[in-house]
Amino acid sequence: MTWVVLFIAGLFEIGWAIGLKYTNGFTRLWPSLATGVSMVASVVLLSLAMRSLPVGTAYAVWTGIGAVGTVILGIMLFNEPATAGRILCVCLIIGGIVGLKLTNP
Repeated sequence: MTWVVLFIAGLFEIGWAIGLKYTNGFTRLWPSLATGVSMVASVVLLSLAMRSLPVGTAYAVWTGIGAVGTVILGIMLFNEPATAGRILCVCLIIGGIVGLKLTNP
């Protein structure tokens, strides 16, 4: 269950990172509120996951999920480049996340 909580925290991490793009410097009310809620939810869920996971593992997986999801959505939503180098780097991050999960005691 802890890993599910951490995964959901990572999804909220993606939500607030993408949400920042829509806030226009926090000048738009609804995107700003949604981004703020995502920020709080992400950190609260991360803290719950850290009750039973090592801090380094939890933080690395959380940021990794956020990074991978944000890159993918940046490509899909904002037409950011999907170069071979970027895709390779995303795959390396995914490999790191999987490795941390598999080697967690």
